[in-house]
Amino acid sequence: MRAVIVLGLTALLLVGCSAGVSATPSPTPAPTLGPTEAHFSTPEATPMPTDTPSPAPFSLTSTAFRAGAGIPSRYTCDGRDVSPPLTWTGVPAGTKALLLTVTDPDARGFVHWVAWDLPPDGAGLAEGASGAMPAGAVEGRNGFGRTGWGGPCPPAGTHRYVFTLTALSAPLALPRGSRLEAVQRQAVRVTIEETQLAGTYRR
Repeated sequence: MRAVIVLGLTALLLVGCSAGVSATPSPTPAPTLGPTEAHFSTPEATPMPTDTPSPAPFSLTSTAFRAGAGIPSRYTCDGRDVSPPLTWTGVPAGTKALLLTVTDPDARGFVHWVAWDLPPDGAGLAEGASGAMPAGAVEGRNGFGRTGWGGPCPPAGTHRYVFTLTALSAPLALPRGSRLEAVQRQAVRVTIEETQLAGTYRR
């Protein structure tokens, strides 16, 4: 009788253990991607081109002489004394008029030429332009007491002559024959940018 009870209890224990063990779940298979999904990738941002040309610098040159070189006697008191040809590029945006001055820093800023309200859409001045300036342009009095160009005429030695071109945001509208000091007082209030060209002359 005892053996029967033991066998019954053993059977019950075996059934309970079997019921308490959970089956290991089968791994869930990964979803299969379609042809388009399998090769999809987020494109990287394409950089914008950076080769936009920069605006040309504001500059003043002459076909008669190089920067820092000698000015031919043709443009001086020893020659025909005509104004030299000038070319400018890169006029700043917003420029309404141009101011041109020529001074000798070795002679206390002696004035050789002052002209204002030059048209900003022009490209320069031809040789001998003084006295026959573009429409709207006005010339002032030079250090010799004349209106217009007065070429280099140093007493002795080598002097420098500085051509300064100034971009203005408004015309000056000064009367013909005005002196450089009056022109500069008004120009300083509307100056945008300036550029220079220097030459030399020796006697």
